[in-house]
Formats: sequence, structure tokens, C-alpha cells
Amino acid sequence: MATIDEQIAELEAEILKTQKNKATEAHIGKLRAKIAKLTAEKEKRIEATHAGGTKGFYVKKAGSATVALVGFPSVGKSTLLNQLTGAHSETGAYHFTTLDVVPGMMEYNHAKIQILDMPGLIKDASRGKGRGREVIAAARSADVILLVVDIFQPDMHVLLDELYRSAIRLNSHPPDVNIIVGQQGGINIQPTLPLTKMTVQEAKDIVEAFGHINCTVVIREDIDHEQLLDVLAGNRVYIKAVMAINKVDLAKPGQLEAVQAMHKRFKSVGVSAALGLHMDELKQEIYDQIDMIRIYLKPQGQEADLKEPMIVKKGNTVGDVAELIHRDFRNAFRYAMVWGDSAKFPGQTVGMDHVLKDKDILCIIVKRS
Repeated sequence: MATIDEQIAELEAEILKTQKNKATEAHIGKLRAKIAKLTAEKEKRIEATHAGGTKGFYVKKAGSATVALVGFPSVGKSTLLNQLTGAHSETGAYHFTTLDVVPGMMEYNHAKIQILDMPGLIKDASRGKGRGREVIAAARSADVILLVVDIFQPDMHVLLDELYRSAIRLNSHPPDVNIIVGQQGGINIQPTLPLTKMTVQEAKDIVEAFGHINCTVVIREDIDHEQLLDVLAGNRVYIKAVMAINKVDLAKPGQLEAVQAMHKRFKSVGVSAALGLHMDELKQEIYDQIDMIRIYLKPQGQEADLKEPMIVKKGNTVGDVAELIHRDFRNAFRYAMVWGDSAKFPGQTVGMDHVLKDKDILCIIVKRS
């Protein structure tokens, strides 16, 4: 019997030899569904072999958010880390200088943002080449991916393909689709709006090819075949991405604009990591992507500090903030009081699950020792 890799290879070969047109979209969709199912099975076996999953680089989380530097080898990631954070990451004009993840802390607009310099990605990284699995595992946990591009080698399709094959979706969102598995009734596709990128029958065929027998699929968005496969696979991560185009100090007039036009799906900043050019612009772009909010802390019985806000990610709870202040705060927590847009009234008493909003004033009451 063919191995999983052999089965995947056969399906991929069939896709390659199939002429791509409107009439073959459904067939290709079913083939990709079978590949997705086999890939998921393969990942489960890898996790079992490694007793808990493919081991990535261990990096202790720090700061309000994490940004991963992703790019080919020798594009200036380590030098860029040093400019953004002051951390020391070994640099050199040859491949694979960085052999491990090197963290640094960028402080900007009162926010502390962890920046990770990682080994460069190469072709077939998603299959494990060049420690690719470890690098990708670290990238998947980031809040923002900073793509670092050499202005003289701007073609990024190999790197972007590797990220896509690794179930990372850049500057996208999870499709609004809900799959409810049942015990009987077959496959029932229920779109709540007209589907223009595939038919209901094509959706049903893809769901069946993935292996579902009885389920209801509620589709609330005009998705295509690939998006449906993403939902079925269930392991996709959706991460914001920006681009730093390096070595602009050496570029000819118009060269930066040409590279930006090539990668117009990403917001980009032209920089020189070697000279430290345009670092403030890049820091601002990173900061804007993370969706930060300002929280003003109020010690019990004292006035709130309205000059130095604590910067956290949008959607953080009182418990998240307490843990950022001190890891033992969760254990000592009694209750909190909140003034601001997230409170129903000034000084509302809340628990750790209360979601905070920008410019809230927060007072945390802890148990007395």
C-alpha cells in the first residue's frame, strides 16, 4: 500500500497534469481536499512520533505582542533586529548565520514588543528542509510577521508559498463557515448568500472528499474552494504581515517603488538595516498592525497614572493585564474596578474575564498576604 507521502505525490501530480479551467475547478477542488485530509493525517502521526508535536524553537513570550522576522537567508534580518531592539544577533554576509531564534525587545509608544530573529526560510522549508518546521512553528505563534526582502532580490513567491503550505494565511481572516457534524442526514450545504466562486454541489463534493459523511455546512461568506479547504483542515492561522524592503540606500531611483508595486498586497517600508534608515517608520507600521490599546493603572486609594499608559493588545482581559504586571497577580486577584468605555458605569466591579477597551482606567484589588 502506498505511503501517505506517495499518495500525496500522486494527487499533486494529477493536479499538475489537469488543465486548469472553469470545467475542472470542481475536480481539482476534490483532489486538494484529499491532499488536505492526508496532510492532516500525516501531521497527527508526526505529533505522535514526537510525543506532543513537532518541536519548535523555545522562546519565552515577553512584552505585549510578538513579531517574527521572516525572510530568505542573508537578507538582513539580524541587522534589522539589532536596529529595532538593540539586541545582539550575529550577522554575516553568508547563509544561515542565525541558527536559533534570537529575541529582542522593541519599545515604542510605551509598548514593549518582542521581535524574533529566525533562521532564513528556503524552498521546501514546509517539508522540514533547513530546520523549516521549527522556524515555521515559531512564526505561527507570532502576532505579526515582518517579511524582510532584499531590494535586489525581491521575488518572494517561494517564501510565500512555503508559508501558505504551512497553513499560515497572511493578511486574511477565517472564512465565516460553520461545520456541524451529525450522525445522519448526509451532507447539507446551507449558504446564506449567493455563491459566485463555486456551486453548492462543488462544496458538497469537497466536503465529501475530505471525509465527512453527515454534516451541515453553513456558509455565510462568498468563499472559494481554497477557503472551504482551510475550514475543513482546521489548522490554519491568520496572521497580519508587513514588509521591510532592505538596502534602499543602495537602490537606484524608482527601484523601491517597483518592488512595492510587486508586493502591493503588503504594506511596506523601505529601510536600510545597515545604516538604520527609516526605523521609526517601520516601528510605527509594526505598532499599527498589532491593534494596541492604552490602559491606565490606578493603585488602590490613589490617583490613576494618566501619563504612562500600559500598552496591551486589543481584546486583552483584566486577567491578561494582571499577568503582564506580575505573574503572581492571578493567584492573588480578588476583583478589579474599571472606568472607561468597557464599563457599564464608572468604577464597575469586574472579574478577570472582563475585556478592556482603549483608555480604560483599571484598579486591581489583590488579597492581602
